[in-house]
Amino acid sequence: MSMASPVPTTRPKLLSVKNLKKHFPITGGIFSQVVGQVRAVDGVSFEVDTGETLGLVGESGCGKTTTGRAVLRLVEPTAGRVEFEGKNILEFSAGEMRKVRRQMQIIFQDPFGSLNPRMSVRDIIQEPLIIHGQGNRSQREQRVKELLDVVGLASYHMQRFPHEFSGGQRQRIGIARALALKPKLIVADEPVSALDVSIQSQILNLLEDLQQEFGLTYLFIAHGLNVIRHISDRVAVMYLGVMVEMADSLEIYQRPLHPYTEALFSAIPIPNPELQRSRMVLPGDVPSPAHPPSGCRFHTRCPIAQDRCRTEVPKWKESKPGHFVACHFR
Repeated sequence: MSMASPVPTTRPKLLSVKNLKKHFPITGGIFSQVVGQVRAVDGVSFEVDTGETLGLVGESGCGKTTTGRAVLRLVEPTAGRVEFEGKNILEFSAGEMRKVRRQMQIIFQDPFGSLNPRMSVRDIIQEPLIIHGQGNRSQREQRVKELLDVVGLASYHMQRFPHEFSGGQRQRIGIARALALKPKLIVADEPVSALDVSIQSQILNLLEDLQQEFGLTYLFIAHGLNVIRHISDRVAVMYLGVMVEMADSLEIYQRPLHPYTEALFSAIPIPNPELQRSRMVLPGDVPSPAHPPSGCRFHTRCPIAQDRCRTEVPKWKESKPGHFVACHFR
């Protein structure tokens, strides 16, 4: 699926993803032969400017986490291009990729599962520095203290282990680890979904402050629509491995074009018990990514689907300046 050129901007492009695909093989039979493919990501394209936050949203299983990990080559893409600072990192050797990983880091969803329970906070945060040969022992110690201060923790926390912290504090440790090598791009994979609502806002505010202080660029993955709205400059919506809509955050929330986006946003609760939102309920379940529908992948649940939708894949087009959508009728 090709992508039209986005609206010109004065900020340089940091990340450009073109027709990214990740298919997982399905094996079966006595000899474990490949009998099919799970098309987790199937032709996704987008760009992220330096200093921008692009929010990637969709239902569970739509492929957004796989997209983020494929961008970092934590899982190897099946096809496509991932250009970081103008260079296709999918062509990099292991040694070249090791160098570029200093500039590309990830914050994981589970703040407890992503931290080694047998390592102290000091060892967790300084591990990337050791792996990449950054500084001597005293310099690394000082760097850990600086990072803990940046994320709102104290230097005495270095001696403790992950189980001694709350969920929000553990996520702060994960953020400190991601910042250790002074990256330019951070993939935030649902970094607040496992936290209490009262803590979510603290972590989101911290991420925004860090972005301003260090000039970070975020690919922010989430299924919480209010979270995406709060932190994102632009929002991209995924459904069953493909992109269906992308626009400025304010634009897409006020004037969504794709029926799937409309249904998602209609489910956002209004913080006023006296007001009611007109809910758009989609019929059926999300199809299997191993056997996606022909034509438009959303046509099996779409309220405006017609015969054309069942056979023809909608083109990714710029419906209005900066607002992209993949729909025959929008």
